[in-house]
Amino acid sequence: MLPEDIIVRPVITEKSNDDLQAGKYTFEVNKKATKVDIAKAVEKLFEVKVLNVNTMTVKGKEKRVGAHTGKTPDWKKAIVTIDTNPGEETYLTKGGKTAKVGRKYRDAIDEFTGA
Repeated sequence: MLPEDIIVRPVITEKSNDDLQAGKYTFEVNKKATKVDIAKAVEKLFEVKVLNVNTMTVKGKEKRVGAHTGKTPDWKKAIVTIDTNPGEETYLTKGGKTAKVGRKYRDAIDEFTGA
């Protein structure tokens, strides 16, 4: 799946707005997406470093219009924790020397609230 197909839309509620200070962003995602798929999609779309992904399936509600009853569809929600203080990544090469990765990560997702 493409990253655009995995992330459906952001979920903006009072609780999700409170979690923004801690670097937690809430998204509605594809029901078939795994945690690894969600993490890779968020990293690619928003250029941030993902630390943790929590997912849950939200059950649909019973709705009634007149005499007809029905149910809204179930959907999957993901709470993604990003690194709010990203640093340079270092690793050891074959000779035992340390090398740094020159990736630049953002510390927030600006598109989340429409800013």
